[in-house]
Amino acid sequence: MKLIHGGDWAGFETEYGKTPLDFSANISPLGLPERVRAAALRAVEMADRYPDPLNRRLCAALADYHSVPASNIVCGSGASDLIYRLCHTLRPKSAAVFVPGFAEYARALRETGCHVTEIPLSADFCLTQEQLTQIPQDCELLFLCNPNNPTGLLSGRELLLQLLDLCRERGTILAVDECFLDFCEDAADCSLVSALAQYPELVVIKAFTKTCAMAGLRLGYVFCGSTELAEKLRDCGQPWAVSVIAEEAGIEALCEENYVNQLRTLISAERRKMKTALEAVGMRVVPGEANFLLFRCTDYGLAEKLRERGILIRDCANFAGLEKGWYRTAIRTEAENIVLMETIREVLHG
Repeated sequence: MKLIHGGDWAGFETEYGKTPLDFSANISPLGLPERVRAAALRAVEMADRYPDPLNRRLCAALADYHSVPASNIVCGSGASDLIYRLCHTLRPKSAAVFVPGFAEYARALRETGCHVTEIPLSADFCLTQEQLTQIPQDCELLFLCNPNNPTGLLSGRELLLQLLDLCRERGTILAVDECFLDFCEDAADCSLVSALAQYPELVVIKAFTKTCAMAGLRLGYVFCGSTELAEKLRDCGQPWAVSVIAEEAGIEALCEENYVNQLRTLISAERRKMKTALEAVGMRVVPGEANFLLFRCTDYGLAEKLRERGILIRDCANFAGLEKGWYRTAIRTEAENIVLMETIREVLHG
């Protein structure tokens, strides 16, 4: 199996016999919240029983937290599970994605035999009116990541509502991936969750993976504007996608507002410092608003040289719409970020 994503700490440990400093996966540097850890440990006592296939308690908690009907919520084994489930449920003949973007949208679509149109973002990686004009007339399913991965750029609510209106006119399902939105200071203003009641064509994808450092627990969820679509999603895919441990951890994670606020403050401050430091060593840095930064370096071997020094970053050359020399780094703690920048300076200047 060819690995195309970051976060391959296991491969590094196999090769080097030690744990890397991993900037290739965009996970909260604060680690698993203690009360979430405690909930997961308590749930181990229930590991001898099947999980609830309908995730009733988690859906009820999500419904209360986000003011979305529980009947319109579907949980899964991470956001990727739900992306594939959506594509297999709808099985569109024609779909579109914006590039560069998360690779699993196109992979999931092509797995169903769908024709996928890749729409390049603007020269500065923004979504604009121009991209909206390039959406095929027969597009049945459109994926959008907000903030986008790997650029970290946010699309404004006004433009997103225009896009929703366009999708309504054409009968297109719009799937908006908001997995990184909680890292952004303007998260509440940019989320489309509040638009679900007015747009049955809308699907919003979220996960606990990044914000609460629950990547290993695998827990994601979708909000559907259509109750009918939510029911179809439940009927597609494996019946026990969410473990009892992940469900209990997710319920507890919804109580972690102080943790999320602390995380957002840390990421905002460290992202600014990281951008300044990268620019100081000659990088072109995309001014993203998530917990990572996309940057351009003339040294095409940067990722491998850092790997040899025990640090992983994401080489973005395999993203559609990007080329050699583009890299993505997560934003971690101040001490870890300093180590990364010191190592980059050493690699570039000796």
